[in-house]
Amino acid sequence: HVQLVESGGGSVQAGGSLTLSCSVSGHDYTNCMGWFREAPGREREGVAALVPYGSSTTREGGGSTSYNDAVKGRFNISQDNAKSTVYLQMRNLRPEDTAMYYCAITTARVCDHVSITFGERGQGTQVTVS
Repeated sequence: HVQLVESGGGSVQAGGSLTLSCSVSGHDYTNCMGWFREAPGREREGVAALVPYGSSTTREGGGSTSYNDAVKGRFNISQDNAKSTVYLQMRNLRPEDTAMYYCAITTARVCDHVSITFGERGQGTQVTVS
């Protein structure tokens, strides 16, 4: 049974930074990992996705990443295989980044910030930028 546990959310002022963490267990760590966000009145939005290093031979492109244009250059997704953890470093945050952020995993053949929105998710962590 897959478990995804997010942490690191909080309230920051515009221009500030936060790093979200996602502890992953109970799955094949070679699957596509990433983050999406949801805010009241807005559609679910993919943020970033990553193909983990050490991927099985069925998935190529280990280490490749995909970002929503709205966060490119400001957010960075990374992994720590030893800790089975995926991170989302967010800097230069804007009020429009305010949302509940969910860590997700998917077995979709294409791993990108769009496919991750359909993945299995954790409980979420709130990010508020004022």
